[in-house]
Amino acid sequence: MHFEVLPAMALFVFVASVTPGPNNTMLLASGVNFGYKQTLPHLAGISVGHFILLMAVGNGLEAVFNVYPATYQAMKIVGLSYLIYLAVKIIRSNKLETENSKQARPLSFIGGAAFQWVNPKAWMMSIGFFSTYMPEEASLIFVIISCAMFSFINFPTISLWALLGTKIIHLLTNIQLRTIFNWTMAVLLLISMIPVFFI
Repeated sequence: MHFEVLPAMALFVFVASVTPGPNNTMLLASGVNFGYKQTLPHLAGISVGHFILLMAVGNGLEAVFNVYPATYQAMKIVGLSYLIYLAVKIIRSNKLETENSKQARPLSFIGGAAFQWVNPKAWMMSIGFFSTYMPEEASLIFVIISCAMFSFINFPTISLWALLGTKIIHLLTNIQLRTIFNWTMAVLLLISMIPVFFI
């Protein structure tokens, strides 16, 4: 059942998941501003949302981009617009400020899941995963197994970013440093979209 390609798939998933991108930047910022426990719904949303996206791509959804290239361009614009909104949320998520702490909330499960559908890196990972490693004659069972393996590796890997955020909180107890951190994360989040517009 083509199980010989699973180790190569697993290595791809690990590298693609652990490297910086919109999801990991948001998780790092959320870990700093809200802690790991409050970031868990966001983490779970990413994992579930990406699993559903993987299943859709594995069953031929990427063909829409080939038939209608404008849909990919539209998705990138929607993704950038949503990232701008999320960048503003990161800037305003400083819990050290009393006024902001009443309004600031980590991204929800639904928000994390929905973001995968307009996250160009998630699409590139999914399409790359299947176009590079998936045998043409792969069965639906093999697609499900591959997607489950992806999620099994992806969840703990992206969790490292949220955990890293919780480990550096003590360095950011000063309001000015926390503000600088949040602005930096917001800018990096937007910068992470730049390569997408050259594809």
